[in-house]
Amino acid sequence: MAPDCDCVNTAVGPGGAQADSRRPCRCPDEASQAQRRCDRLALGTRHVYARRMKLLFLGDVVGRSGRAAVTARLAALRADWALDFVVVNGENATSGAGLSPDHAKALLDAGADCITLGDHAFDQKDMLRFIETEPRILRPLNYAKTAPGKGARVFSAPGGRKVLVAQALGQVFMKRPFDDPFSAVDAVLRAQPLGAAVQAAIVEVHCEATSEKMGMGHWCDGRASLVVGTHTHVPTADAMILPGGTAYQSDAGMCGDYNSVIGMDKLEPMRRFVTGMGKERFTPANGEGTLSGIYVATDDRTGHATDVRMVRVGGRLSPAGP
Repeated sequence: MAPDCDCVNTAVGPGGAQADSRRPCRCPDEASQAQRRCDRLALGTRHVYARRMKLLFLGDVVGRSGRAAVTARLAALRADWALDFVVVNGENATSGAGLSPDHAKALLDAGADCITLGDHAFDQKDMLRFIETEPRILRPLNYAKTAPGKGARVFSAPGGRKVLVAQALGQVFMKRPFDDPFSAVDAVLRAQPLGAAVQAAIVEVHCEATSEKMGMGHWCDGRASLVVGTHTHVPTADAMILPGGTAYQSDAGMCGDYNSVIGMDKLEPMRRFVTGMGKERFTPANGEGTLSGIYVATDDRTGHATDVRMVRVGGRLSPAGP
């Protein structure tokens, strides 16, 4: 009987001979857009990688509005889009600056497989200790040589597949001088080659300048499944697959209230723009949030992207997705 999804269990007989058992899968059909890959191995069988891996990256989560959008919608998106792996940038999730352990746990419980940080990685001081105990949280590779935690890690995905996630901070227009992000990312990609050690590789470049983000995209082209920018909180309309097979977007945008100034309540930023003087601290806007990010489908054999779509769900922005 032919399988109902991409999963195939290949029986291993005496002497290593293979026989296709073709046991049907319990995954929902393709038409429902809820197809799930089977990753549970039957006794005496060996898994063959499915054709595609479906990845979702969500941009900077900003404050309560962004957290609420993720916790309310991510689980349904995982099911509806049959997602295999989800990365969420959480560096602004707690009061717009940093990520607390409690809010990190909430994002992970909502369906994130990995949380990345950024230049605000340790604004919430409890993260200095918590990141050492939670391997699913990454800080930038080039943040500081003595910083706790890791800047890259290989994660497990359904079906025994491996996903590399790495994050680096840019240098152009940033407030602090960080180490060279290009050499940092290059070392990680060389150590975990795409299509060999890992079936997918996601590189996040957290910086101001779109030129630096584009440069990272071309630097990684063919060696990563996805290069995506974060930090500026506004989604760019340049989602594409580069010539070497790497999906790219200059900025994934933010998960938060877009009736704001890049996620912050409008009053204080407008006061500073108009008068040149600040009166209060910035606080996150708390209207309905939009999930903003990028969806990528990859070929397991090469790790290269076969499809890329901008993602906008809920809130004020026009909807988009696979």
